[in-house]
Amino acid sequence: MNHWLQRKSWQTPVGLLVLMSMAMPLAFASWQTLLNNFVVNEAGFNGADIGILQSLREVPGFLAFTAVFVLLVIREQRFALISLALLGLGVALTGWFPSVIGLYCTTVLMSVGFHYFETVKTSLSLQWLGHGEAPRILGQLIAVGSFSSLFVYCAIWVMSEWLQLGYASMYMVGGGLALLIVLFCATAFPDFPQPHTQHKHLVLRQRYWLYYALTFMSGARRQIFVVFAGFMMVEKFDYGVGEIALLFIINHLFNLFFAARIGGLIGRIGERRALVIEYVGLIAVFAGYAFVEVAWLAGTLYVVDHLFFALAIAIKTYFQKIADPADIASTAGVAFTINHIAAVVIPALFGIIWLSSPSSVFLIGAAMAFVSLLLACNVPQHPEPSRIAVMGNATPAP
Repeated sequence: MNHWLQRKSWQTPVGLLVLMSMAMPLAFASWQTLLNNFVVNEAGFNGADIGILQSLREVPGFLAFTAVFVLLVIREQRFALISLALLGLGVALTGWFPSVIGLYCTTVLMSVGFHYFETVKTSLSLQWLGHGEAPRILGQLIAVGSFSSLFVYCAIWVMSEWLQLGYASMYMVGGGLALLIVLFCATAFPDFPQPHTQHKHLVLRQRYWLYYALTFMSGARRQIFVVFAGFMMVEKFDYGVGEIALLFIINHLFNLFFAARIGGLIGRIGERRALVIEYVGLIAVFAGYAFVEVAWLAGTLYVVDHLFFALAIAIKTYFQKIADPADIASTAGVAFTINHIAAVVIPALFGIIWLSSPSSVFLIGAAMAFVSLLLACNVPQHPEPSRIAVMGNATPAP
């Protein structure tokens, strides 16, 4: 009891979530920022090699549902820190293995840590945060991650241009900082109690059908943004490395200043209205991508598109309000797998469509956003376990 009474004001579940949200981008943004130059200049990658590497990177996300089996032997809080350590270790080792096989191995190690961490972090956030505070704090966590990413971009520029460090050293810095934060979290924070004992088996419930559908469509939208929007900037509008980097910086600055406010907005207007705003906006953005002919306008659409990601918090808080609390950990893993189904299919399939009609890719994206809008209209204004959908309300939780 004395231990809890002596706990510092920052030694709270929210404090732990903030530090973990800071550590993840330190590692992952370092890996992502250096990757293309590293694989070409040091590992001699060709197009097929990088394609296989990116496919391997997505496999652990598709298998995120297996997290529930790990929870049979490890508490969620400890599992989150172990996963974050695997991410940091994979990134720290990347620069020491400049070969095709070496990069495949370090990428899989990094990706296992990343995807398990994101799965468990979502679960812990929804368990530890109250319904009223969850949207605001989830927005703040996005802002914290953006601050870390901005720090990484600046640090890599300094290490590369001023200090003339090699890839191995820069990867070690990014991964090593994440590992130091993990070590601090493991020693400085107590084991926080979980409000509800979590199921240790896969949970697929009919009553969560709307959450599953929204999650799948969100994953599909993300792939169009990640794979094709940025590619269009380079192929159609001849954006250089500096201009792409500037877009990334602007995106994270917007998150830094507005993500918490967007989270607060969701708390005030509700999940339904927030999702409707997001998908109406996305229809306009994707239609704009299809027909834009001006470089600066394309860049503006790219920034606006990224800003809508913060509104996706509403999907998580909608689930938090309708879920049996014991289902959260298992369903978080299942949802992450559902989200990544699109990551396996869309890049290859839409890549073929792109060859003949790039605008068709974005028009299909607009159609996907319209389907998401219809689903969002089915979210109740005030979701709860007995009211999960306007139409198609399944059996409520016991």
